[in-house]
Amino acid sequence: MQQTLYNQHNNRLQKELINLYNNSGVPLHFNKTGNKEFTNYQRISIIILFQRSKKSLRDFINELLESKWISWLGLKKIPKKSTLHDWLKMFNMKIIRKIGKVLLPNKINLSAIDGTGFDSWQRSRHYEKRINEQMPYAKVDLFIDVERRKIIDHNLTMQREHDSKVAKKIFRRNKLKEIIVLGDGGYDSEPLHELVRDKGGKLYAPVRKRDKRSIRKRPKGRYRRECVELPEFMGQRSIVESINYSLKKKQIIALTSKKKFMKQREFGWHVVLYNIRMNLKNPDSSVQKSLNFFILKIEIYAIPDNAR
Repeated sequence: MQQTLYNQHNNRLQKELINLYNNSGVPLHFNKTGNKEFTNYQRISIIILFQRSKKSLRDFINELLESKWISWLGLKKIPKKSTLHDWLKMFNMKIIRKIGKVLLPNKINLSAIDGTGFDSWQRSRHYEKRINEQMPYAKVDLFIDVERRKIIDHNLTMQREHDSKVAKKIFRRNKLKEIIVLGDGGYDSEPLHELVRDKGGKLYAPVRKRDKRSIRKRPKGRYRRECVELPEFMGQRSIVESINYSLKKKQIIALTSKKKFMKQREFGWHVVLYNIRMNLKNPDSSVQKSLNFFILKIEIYAIPDNAR
């Protein structure tokens, strides 16, 4: 059973962390009996702070000892390096996705999807060229909310996989009712169009160039033919490129985990951190309410009428 925390925060980031835990549905402790030195609120907060620091486990713990987060989070004991590593393995992708859904809006109208690559090992490219061995990488497909610039869902794989196949996985586990999805030519697939339509959405993707020797003048597929002429807002698909750049520039230099399932969890926490950053950058307009005061000035003038 989840225990609601009082929102007595010291800064805006802590406020976001408290709201994140309260709305996630994660219990305060996973175990009914046994050690309860740390709560899940403290675990989630420290993991997000660790991902934000871009430091090693040992350096982050040493930095945590000198910060105010010890008192802000109410820590009775400082976690060790091995303890934090166990926390990173404690939360699987199902729980991480559940936590991340809290940061998304209830209604999404326009979305976009695209794939990119992230270095998955901090190794010198100089020696990569000398030993003639390709540096391992991770292919990530991001499904974003164009209006609020948030990441709705993602998929990480360690091998080359076509964009349309990955998009099927993402669309099947998300509600696409009345959502418009923008994609590049890699998502030009009639079965993918049908999947989005069956889920209540609509996909726009440029049609691949046809062979000039082909007799057929129109592309196959009903929904592909509708994408021959794309809408004017198709240019907003490039916002997903901006999000890719923001992740690589401000958060992820390279994925530091070695195993595939840990890389997926590491990137999942980075997605949660990115959406928190967007909340801090663009707070809800309902929070920033301004009060208008109206001052009524009344002046009384005495006018002599020369009356006796």
